[in-house]
This record gives sequence, structure tokens and C-alpha cells, in this order.
Amino acid sequence: MLDDVFPSCDPARTRSARRVGADMSDKTIAVIGLGNMGGAMAANLVKAGYEVLGFDPVPAAQARARENGIEVTADGPAAAARADIILTMLPNATYVREAWAALLPAAKPGALIADSSTVDVETARALHAMAAEAGLQSVDAPVSGGVAGAQAAKLTFMLGGADEAAERIAPVLAALGQKTVRCGDAGAGQAAKICNNMILGVNIVAVSEAFALAEKLGLSAQAMFDVASGSTGQCWALTSYCPVPGIVPTAPSNNDYKPGAAATMLLKDLLLAQEAAGSVAANTPLGTHVTEIYEKFVADGHGDEDFSAIIKSLR
Repeated sequence: MLDDVFPSCDPARTRSARRVGADMSDKTIAVIGLGNMGGAMAANLVKAGYEVLGFDPVPAAQARARENGIEVTADGPAAAARADIILTMLPNATYVREAWAALLPAAKPGALIADSSTVDVETARALHAMAAEAGLQSVDAPVSGGVAGAQAAKLTFMLGGADEAAERIAPVLAALGQKTVRCGDAGAGQAAKICNNMILGVNIVAVSEAFALAEKLGLSAQAMFDVASGSTGQCWALTSYCPVPGIVPTAPSNNDYKPGAAATMLLKDLLLAQEAAGSVAANTPLGTHVTEIYEKFVADGHGDEDFSAIIKSLR
């Protein structure tokens, strides 16, 4: 059955899973964390026909949620108490642990709880253990695709957890994204996420260095892009997120490097990758160096800019 729900990264077959939602019994979803990511995801669940409850302590996030048809509750446990599936999307592991500690006792019997934040693997596994102790199913389901992907329901989910829980959450994730990759058991989704974002960090720095060098050699940015995008330098950081303005219209570089994804968020993921590498004695020299580059970039006051603004410090 898993082959039907998780179609080996085939977007066409993934979309077919969305139709399964009409036959599912999980109709009420609680979304805890209604910021740029969680708010957009909750809005798409409303569009998909779910009853969506939500909580966020920020008044502006609450107001946006109400405009999108989300019932904002007094607190997180109030939402969890009525939900079939609880989804958390929060800034860091500390917030997630605190939220789950409050949500789990309030959740109704038989609920499933999922976390789409980006946290360390140890925390992800601890969350699964907390859920099991409370008698609830759980998955870790971090995402790739950023705010634009969340708004367009084109996220990629990296899913860790037991088979039964993975099957159950599938229709919900299909309403939020274009691909769900079944990565393994508890914590496997978070392992995939931090490895993926280490690749992203290395790629965006490499792309930025190449453009900075091209400029000094008298090569136009457009020529550099035309060559690299059709040859061995091609990568997502170049063709979808080009750090040079005027080439990829939807890239944050064309919006004065407003995030997007802030440099502080990428740095958090890079630090998680380095922590994980240290725990298993993995050799990640490029990951280590890119982390150091972003640590300096953030320390210099650029943490609130999009991570692609790193090109400004490399010129």
C-alpha cells in the first residue's frame, strides 16, 4: 500500500494521492504555528476541504489565519483537543518540544501528531517517543520549498515514522505539496532535511562565488547564467534561486533579498548538520566551511536577509 501512497517521487502519481483525501476519516486538522510557512499550509488545508483549527501567539498571524478560513483557538491545546491530526510548524527544537509537551496531554485518543519544523534528529526521535508514551501516532515531516512552495502547495515532504502513521498522513501532505518522500523510521525525515540543506548551503555559496568571479573577469551575469544553467554547473540554487538580480524573476535577489528564507534559518540548518556529523564522526569539510561563512554573515548583521544575499559578502 505504501507504494500507492508514496510514489517514488513521481509528481503525477503523488497528485493522485490527493484524491484519497475524500475517503479519509481525518477531517479536522490543527496547525500550531501560523507564520509564513504554517499559515500558508493551513490555508491550503482549508482549500482542500479540511476543517482547520490553528494557534499562533502573534496577533498578525492570527488575523491572517482568520482571513483564510482558519478557526483560531485560545491556545494550542484547545486546537489539539478537537483535531484528528495535529501539525506543528515552529522555529526551533526548543519551541517544538515545549509545544508537544502541552499538546500531547490535550490530544484526543487516536489522534496523529506530525512535526514539519526543522529540528535535530535526536529531538525528532524524542518527539516520537513522547507521542508513543501518550498513545498517539506520530511522524516527522520536514519540508523543502520555502514560503513560495508553501503558498503554492508545492512543498516536498521528507517523512519519517511508522508505516501506518505514514499512510494516514499521506492525504494531508498531498494537499500541501507535490512530493512526499518516505525516508524511513523515526527521525529519518529530519536526517534527510539537514543533509539536503547542507547541499543547498554549499551550492548557493558556490554559485555566488562563480558569479563574483565572472564579474571580475568581465563576464556578464546573463552570459554566466546561460552557460551554467545548460551545462555542468546547473543546480536549483542557480536556476530557481539565482543570487544575482535580473535573471530569475521569482528569486529573492529581485526583491532586495527579502526572504525567502532568512540567512539565520539556513545557518540553523547548517549547524544542525554539523551537530549530526559530529555525532557520527562524518567528514563534511565543505559543510563545515559553509557554516563558518554563514556564521560570519549573520554576525555581521545580515541574518534577516535572504540567504542568497551571501553573494554581497563574496564580491
